Amino acid sequence: MIASITGKIQSKHTDSLILDVQGLGFEVTVTKSVLAEAEAGDIVFLHTYLVVREEMLALYGFRTLEEKQFFLLFLGAEGVGPRLAMAILSTLSLDNIRTAVVSEQPEFFSRVPGIGKKTAQKILIHMQGRISAEAGYDLRKATSSAEDEVLEALVGLGYSIVEAQTAIQALPKDLPDTVEDKLRVALQYFNR
Repeated sequence: MIASITGKIQSKHTDSLILDVQGLGFEVTVTKSVLAEAEAGDIVFLHTYLVVREEMLALYGFRTLEEKQFFLLFLGAEGVGPRLAMAILSTLSLDNIRTAVVSEQPEFFSRVPGIGKKTAQKILIHMQGRISAEAGYDLRKATSSAEDEVLEALVGLGYSIVEAQTAIQALPKDLPDTVEDKLRVALQYFNR
């Protein structure tokens, strides 16, 4: 298994990076947040998981070990393959995933393109008992109604769910928990 990779970014593609590792080019499928931060020429370190299929080998990369662990958990759910697991991690933050599981809200997973109500329910059932609210994890903060309203407002303004979720994840932690403040800063994120 290839557990991790460090390399120089040669190029970015729709859902992957080409990393130069001592003259070898590795294509690594990554989440939208990793892709958004990546620039050609940067040196990156990613935790990886190698998927071996009869017709191909595919390398999936993650910023943290926790993201990789969630990816592996999703692969165990019925109807979820590597691409759909990456779509979940690209659309929802780890806090939102925990919230969905702990508070039994499959509609969080329905936000992910390609996941319907039945698959969302299967994912939720599979994840229960495997994910719990961790020490120091504030469930109230993850389910902030202000963040939910900001998400709805951004989607209403024409941003995709992935773009809106990325902007919300980029909000400073010390920002007041009001819709107005969070929306203002989230909109500034798009104007950078």
